[in-house]
Amino acid sequence: MNTVRIISGKWKRRKLTFPSRPTLRPTPDRARETLFNWLAPQIEGARCLDLFAGSGALGFEALSRGAASATLVDDDPEVVRALHITRQMLEATNCTILKSSALSFLQRSTAPWDIVFLDPPFTTQLLDQCLATLAEGPHLHRHSIVYVESSIHDPPELTHWQTVKMSRTGEVRSLLVTRAV
Repeated sequence: MNTVRIISGKWKRRKLTFPSRPTLRPTPDRARETLFNWLAPQIEGARCLDLFAGSGALGFEALSRGAASATLVDDDPEVVRALHITRQMLEATNCTILKSSALSFLQRSTAPWDIVFLDPPFTTQLLDQCLATLAEGPHLHRHSIVYVESSIHDPPELTHWQTVKMSRTGEVRSLLVTRAV
């Protein structure tokens, strides 16, 4: 099993374990620290959605830093089992874990989210598909923010989005975007 640690908040330094998968690459500590520094003004009391939960690092980090709730979505049964174990270990009662593809979840859900984490496998079209679905659907309100992680070699389609923050760590581009008005 692989591990990643929570950087800050009530679960600071707690380690999360997750199964080894070729498409599962947790957001590195440095990138997560930058992301949550960006999100500091919005994280307290936020409703968060982690659509490609994987290790759960983004969703559990958000909860550790004061998010009101987090819904973690992943379609791999072994990954979902590991997320349930982590939720139990942390006693994260405000965490919902669902086994579903990201697109299926978005098609069924009508709940609005304050913060959405999009960190899909890089070799797919899932990022652009999810961004298009989020731009068109009821999932965001006026102040919602979306974190987008992508390969620098395959930038996302941001036609309906406004970039708020951007950084690069190695081969990974990190963006905070809001729906364009």
